[in-house]
Amino acid sequence: MKTIFKAFAKKLFGTEYERLKSMLFVCITVFFGLYITDFKVEIAPFILYLMVTALTSGIMWQLLSAEGASEDMQNMLMLPFENRSFVLAYVAVLGIHTFLTKTAVLLSAVFALSAWRLLEIIGSIFCIVNAALATAAVFSLRKCRYTGCLWAAALIASIFFLWNTPYFLPLIMGSCALALLILRNADVYSFYSCRYQNRKMPLYGFGWAVWRYLLRYLLAHKNYLANTAIMWGVACVLPLFLKNAESLFVLPVGFAILSLNTPICILLSADPDFEQAVRTLPGQKNAFCLPYCLFIFMCNLIADALFLLSWQIQLGGIAVPAAILALFFAFLSAVLSVLLEWFYPLRNWKTESDLWHHPRKYAVPVVMLLLAGIIGTLSL
Repeated sequence: MKTIFKAFAKKLFGTEYERLKSMLFVCITVFFGLYITDFKVEIAPFILYLMVTALTSGIMWQLLSAEGASEDMQNMLMLPFENRSFVLAYVAVLGIHTFLTKTAVLLSAVFALSAWRLLEIIGSIFCIVNAALATAAVFSLRKCRYTGCLWAAALIASIFFLWNTPYFLPLIMGSCALALLILRNADVYSFYSCRYQNRKMPLYGFGWAVWRYLLRYLLAHKNYLANTAIMWGVACVLPLFLKNAESLFVLPVGFAILSLNTPICILLSADPDFEQAVRTLPGQKNAFCLPYCLFIFMCNLIADALFLLSWQIQLGGIAVPAAILALFFAFLSAVLSVLLEWFYPLRNWKTESDLWHHPRKYAVPVVMLLLAGIIGTLSL
């Protein structure tokens, strides 16, 4: 178990565990940077428990379902191993990685902005451990996903209704024990997916082939589709949060926010094999970039159209200039996203989670927000 743990840990944290040092520096910087501002907010404990549970579960699921994880496991499974030790070591490494690189940053900000008692800190730690273990246990039960949904619903209900009762911590510990029991008997191959082996890359430069590949890639990565669906849901409720601002300024701001659809903007970075094929075959530059730009444009346009439709239903006042702005922002953000992917692809990332949360994801939305500010200034 120790050997397997070290092998996966060096893959995620670096050969000298240098990523741990950098993340420790980030957490300390975030904590003291917010603490010295003397800005305080009141956060209810159940909100803290819900935040750390949702973030840890989401990142953990992303790590478990990433293609890179399957490729790493394929190499490890060629060696002799003991099933139970392999599963526990694998889950432990992913859980520690999730906590140290993602959840710890959130806790640094939360603890700097609010005063917490020892009991609430202990409760949040138990919630983090339970989220990591329960997510891995549900992932191993691929044929029993309804059980996972019920499990998640029970945990959310317990956080909402039992967080301030004596039953909360025993319930979370019981969930941890159940997850450990499932993982103790889980088959290591339930964490392994060979879907990337069956993926076919288009080796010819027709736009429809690129579209077909992109659609098949998204269908093979349900989390990419889920993120896009969430952005469309955000587009429907965004008018509720922006209704008090000046409409000539707020509509471009909404378009800028909706351009933050990370998965569809990193498809080259996420698939190094496909990127290599695109860059080496003749004529692939134009044949890929134009369909890819159109693909992102259509996804952005759907989100912007839902935003405008929701605004019209709730508040009214949408005219032709708003539709023109939607087309302009959807097209410009698509062009900038493709240019970033082509000239500055993300490489040397360790996990798919690192790819999704790279600071570059904010480059295009920030440019769109600055443009929205300029448009708002000119319209006054």
